[in-house]
Amino acid sequence: MPPAAVFSSDIAFTPAVKAVQLRKGSRQGYAHMESGGAWETRITPELKAFIDEQTSVFLATASADGQPYVQHRGGPAGFLKTLDDSTLAFVDFTGNRQYISVGNLTENPKAHLFLIDYAHRRRVKIWGEARVVEGDEALTRQLMPQGYKARPGQIIVFTVVAWDANCPQHIPQRFESTDVAATLAARDQRIADLEEEVGRLRNG
Repeated sequence: MPPAAVFSSDIAFTPAVKAVQLRKGSRQGYAHMESGGAWETRITPELKAFIDEQTSVFLATASADGQPYVQHRGGPAGFLKTLDDSTLAFVDFTGNRQYISVGNLTENPKAHLFLIDYAHRRRVKIWGEARVVEGDEALTRQLMPQGYKARPGQIIVFTVVAWDANCPQHIPQRFESTDVAATLAARDQRIADLEEEVGRLRNG
């Protein structure tokens, strides 16, 4: 049986991980971080604001024997909802019907959410446990993005245990097509306004 966790970051910094950190010279820095409070265990207003902006999320699960699986889920901003300061949830839209994540969660509730914002080069890692909810029409209505053309399947409810925000190092900067389109439209409108103004000055 593994030793009881002392710090919230122990969910990731297992004895094996700490041994590698010690061997490679980073353990002292992380020990200092742990002494200052380690990782957040509740959803802060800042984290909620970040979650509310996301249109993409990666959900990691594992089978009972530890076989890992990562699934991408996307939707309009706000499809991943904060229910309270320790609970997230989203509608698992009907897709290819493989149900790997759903099956994994029936035998191993440990799960992980990975959120990345390429435009601002930010990423957040969230550890916790997840469960599948089926047949709850009221919760589905609460979570289903309004006007989004997708068929709701089951619901994934995620209980947060700990989370950490990484540095932006090595994150490529990419932008959403809608943001690029809006910027280009504003540029084109500005050009049109300036051309109109130049025309008036020439004719004046």
